[in-house]
Amino acid sequence: MSKLILEKLVNITTAFLLTVCGCSINSSRPRLGTLPTPPPGPRFYEPDKLGEHSYGFNPFEKNGIVYTCKAGHIDITHLRCNADDTKYHIEKTKNLLLKNKKSYTFSPGWESSKHKIEFTYPKDWKNLTENEKENIANKISLEAGPYIAYNANIWHEILTWFGTHFAGFEPEFNSAFSWEDIYSNLLGTKLAVEAVQSEHGYNKGMTLAINRKLKELDVQSKKTAIYASKKMRGKWYKGLILVDMIKRNMDIGLDGYVTPVLVPGINKCENPEPELLPVPNKNILKKYNFKMKYEITPKEWEKGKIFATLNPPKQKIIIPEKHYSEIMDFIKKQAVEKYDYKITE
Repeated sequence: MSKLILEKLVNITTAFLLTVCGCSINSSRPRLGTLPTPPPGPRFYEPDKLGEHSYGFNPFEKNGIVYTCKAGHIDITHLRCNADDTKYHIEKTKNLLLKNKKSYTFSPGWESSKHKIEFTYPKDWKNLTENEKENIANKISLEAGPYIAYNANIWHEILTWFGTHFAGFEPEFNSAFSWEDIYSNLLGTKLAVEAVQSEHGYNKGMTLAINRKLKELDVQSKKTAIYASKKMRGKWYKGLILVDMIKRNMDIGLDGYVTPVLVPGINKCENPEPELLPVPNKNILKKYNFKMKYEITPKEWEKGKIFATLNPPKQKIIIPEKHYSEIMDFIKKQAVEKYDYKITE
């Protein structure tokens, strides 16, 4: 077997084992995820060769890792997945409100957990005109969609940390809160809001938004992206193919912002200032006298371990805005004490 064929087989096998996107719902599609570590295995692309974004299947859409001076490594797979999930929840929320329905449920791809979104309407809602309702529903959905998608994917990271194997065998734990995941997820939700309002349509809008934002973040060449990853071998990760992650970014934005992790000493990036991203919120609901409740009912085997981190521990549902901070405190402490990981918050 030639060296080239063997390398391709390694890349394909590793990519398959690292199917960590975990964010596709039944309206979208799964994409192969990866880690921000150098080949063999993970895929790096030139930033101008990422192809066209597609909510449906598109063999010419490219997914992998790029490096930016202002946001560090960006996982394009996670970005696209979260964007598509955001689009789904924006449309789902708007349709729900226009039909005067109360709630909907969903389960992200590969998950057993049941997510429930429930709205409480203002008393005068039925007295509004159809145009007024549509205007309000549109504004609410553009904020609720990113909030739901982002928090759903934080839950995926939490499940991964506690040992859930979504396909039954893949080494998911190693990808939990890897240093580029959360920022990439959040960036996807931001760009989706722009794309769903684009005059070019969602797919073209996302393609344009990704290209524009990567330039704003001072995206670098494929060569620099690989160099930035190789530079941190032995510091942020160990190994070659199935690597052992040492560096984890557990900043989920509890202070309102997510800070990216930058690789130090990249010559192409002179004194870069990290670009913080604000996390989605539900402030628009108060303006129009709506309330939204987001609950997660875990069904995975690991649910007992997760509930044990809460006070009191005997609960049956997870409320992101109430419980995530407690869960993350436990995870950070465990990461340092049990695994000796380097944590970014």
